[in-house]
Amino acid sequence: MQQPAASSPAPVDFEVEPEHYRHWKVAYEGPVARVTMEVDPEGGLREGYELKLNSYDLGVDIELADIVRRMRFEHPEVRVAVLRSGIDRVFCAGANINMLGQSSHAWKVNFCKFTNETRCELEDAAGSSQQAYIAACNGTTAGGGYELALACEEIYLQDDGNSAVSLPEVPLLGVLPGTGGLTRLVDKRKVRRDRADVFSTTAEGIRGNKAKQWGLVDDVFPRSRFDEKIAERAQAMAERMAAQVGKGSRVGVRLPRLTPEVEGRNRSYRHVTLTVDDQSRTASLTIAGPTADDVAILRKGGDAAHAAGAELWALRAYRELDDALLHLRVNNPTVGLVLVRTTGDAQTVLDHDAALVAARDHWFVREVLLHMGRVLRRMDNTSRSFFALGDAGTAFAGNLLELALASDRFYLLDDPDHVVHVGLSDLNEGALPMAHGPTRLQTHLYGEPDKLDGLVGNRALLEPEDADEAGLVTVRLDEIDWEDDVRIAIEERVSLSPDALTGMEQNLRFAGPETPESKIYARLSAWQNWIFIRPNATGPEGALTLYGRPERPSFDWQRV
Repeated sequence: MQQPAASSPAPVDFEVEPEHYRHWKVAYEGPVARVTMEVDPEGGLREGYELKLNSYDLGVDIELADIVRRMRFEHPEVRVAVLRSGIDRVFCAGANINMLGQSSHAWKVNFCKFTNETRCELEDAAGSSQQAYIAACNGTTAGGGYELALACEEIYLQDDGNSAVSLPEVPLLGVLPGTGGLTRLVDKRKVRRDRADVFSTTAEGIRGNKAKQWGLVDDVFPRSRFDEKIAERAQAMAERMAAQVGKGSRVGVRLPRLTPEVEGRNRSYRHVTLTVDDQSRTASLTIAGPTADDVAILRKGGDAAHAAGAELWALRAYRELDDALLHLRVNNPTVGLVLVRTTGDAQTVLDHDAALVAARDHWFVREVLLHMGRVLRRMDNTSRSFFALGDAGTAFAGNLLELALASDRFYLLDDPDHVVHVGLSDLNEGALPMAHGPTRLQTHLYGEPDKLDGLVGNRALLEPEDADEAGLVTVRLDEIDWEDDVRIAIEERVSLSPDALTGMEQNLRFAGPETPESKIYARLSAWQNWIFIRPNATGPEGALTLYGRPERPSFDWQRV
């Protein structure tokens, strides 16, 4: 297999449309959708491995992510999605082991991160969009297959003497369930930790009533009645979820391809531009803010926003930003620092946010806000340094200020001839939370509650000195020092170890409490970045390297 790297001739495309799915089939039947996993063994994203037994690679998960997102926007009538397998006696064998064993370290970690984000979005659909998922495990449910089931609201297992759920990564591969398996097992399913210990070291897994008794599944049904029982559960859950939604019909909004202009590794969308400089190992990410026309649409209310559909600035711009972030991660591995800019008028951004909040009772506007939050969390979890540069013409206000607050540093120009304003909107105060719960503003000022209190509810545009005194700015520079100081900061940053920076940034970005979601990403950053490069897993005699071969792994028995 060709190692995914910067020189790879085929960059990954994260956009896909239903008519081009190779691994999934979706049938919509009123409030119930049936999502069938039937992976094409020859449909791997890269050469050199076969996707047997519904095992998956990044390409399979890109399609699943598309299904989850489209269901929220294009099929808001759906209340329950039944996730099932189209292969008899196999639900999902998890991540393809040969793919993992032959991939670069960066590819493995980015693969695990993307699958985590997909599962978190699937879980968020139940809590925020009243679209719950049921896992109908009609056979072998192993590793990442069980992790996919864990992301669902309910899990049902076929009771046929052979079907089992398992997390065999520790005994078979010398690694850990990398898409949140252990965290979801104890934090979400609330499985006792002693039982979780036995389960996670038992390669063959657990079957039947024992799986139910231990809380690994919600129920088991005989093969002869499995489909019937799943249909009953789906109908009951659909009725319960519909009661939460209330009356009224919802008409979906189609999500067309973004079709950016691509030149090399540079990408130009309608509102977002990504420019990569290989020599300096930096990228520039620029987001154009909303216009007065965009504000006018929102001021007409939720129905007008719905009529604008996928072209609504808040949806289109953040879909573009999401795509750009994914391309940065996977197709530009040597980029270490991203320079973030926004363009437009700061007051217009605040007006836009106020109108968006006023219309948030409309289901479509609420979905747009939820999507914006997920994209910003994708940025939080991207292992690149981000410097926000607030120079002349930028508009770090409202939702665009979130980009500066998500960045590792915020440099602001203080030039009386070109005043750069900063401002807060309602969206900075709870609508776009981080994975661990607080807002980025709360996290940014975690140790300065007085400054936080002084900003909450303040909708005035702040000049550079005021923004600095309020604690929003990392470094305020006059026009004389701007060019040299920013250049030196950039050069210093890209000279540092990317491994050390990844660990440092992951620690610093999430001050305060934890949630299961934030635990998943923090542990992924720590354990996969470490375990995936340890000889016991990926060395010449490691368990992952030798999987499927007659040789047994040779372990270094030292605890480190």
